[in-house]
Amino acid sequence: MKLFYDETYSPHSATFDTHAKARLVAERTRELPGLDIVSPRPATAPELNSIHDERYVEAILTGRPEDLASSNGFSWSPALRDSILASTGGVRDAVLTALASGGVAGSLSSGLHHASYRRGQGFCSVNGLVLGARAALGAGAARVLIIDFDAHCGGGTASMISGLAGVEQIDVSVSSYDQYINTDNARLWMSNGQNYLRDVNNALESVHAPDSVDLVLYNAGVDAHEHAGGVSGVTTDVIRRREHRVIEWCHSHGLPVAFVLAGGYSGGEFAMGNVADLHLLLVDAARQVTKVDS
Repeated sequence: MKLFYDETYSPHSATFDTHAKARLVAERTRELPGLDIVSPRPATAPELNSIHDERYVEAILTGRPEDLASSNGFSWSPALRDSILASTGGVRDAVLTALASGGVAGSLSSGLHHASYRRGQGFCSVNGLVLGARAALGAGAARVLIIDFDAHCGGGTASMISGLAGVEQIDVSVSSYDQYINTDNARLWMSNGQNYLRDVNNALESVHAPDSVDLVLYNAGVDAHEHAGGVSGVTTDVIRRREHRVIEWCHSHGLPVAFVLAGGYSGGEFAMGNVADLHLLLVDAARQVTKVDS
């Protein structure tokens, strides 16, 4: 199974978990058999312009105007720009790899689903989910399903795929941040610690004719976890069961899967290593399916 990651994802000066944790996840996955960590091809300006306003893309690339370049919540720097381009390219490469192989691939990317057409938001710079979905359509996919189980709502993605034929989103969230009204393309479940797995299952079962999906793009945030930014009742076992349910559901319908890390935060006694371990639950679930298929 290929995992896309480059040290550019995590500048050594990075302190915020969105950027810093990818390095730790990569270090821990290198110890696991059956994984191939690959450097992606960075996203290009034309790719970014295909989904974002050109003025915003120019701000990402140059840092000017400053207010737009920092609309994602970060101070612009060349290292941040390079991180954005590398991690966005990783989403695209994971999508194309999964689509070509019919299996599972991932990118250790975060900071995606709040970015909208004209600006960044909520520590998300480029909406790599939309870029990845469009890359899949360009490679011949007719139907792409985005599964967004980050703690926060994927309102940026919902706004950017509204009216886009062939792309749909199911979204289970425990925080109202970036909440949106359901559309034909995007459906949102607001959940809590008691009903979380039930809502995850209901969201999956709501997908019409799942066998006709050509690719699943899974935004696998672990920040719903009660110690990683989420709500009481979403424990490590709940996240483990969620990841196995998603992978098993996709596998049962023969669907290729590209996944990204998305949210998950340290705090107090819950260290970044604990966050990395939560992300590894998905890697483990995907590896088990890969072993069965091989």
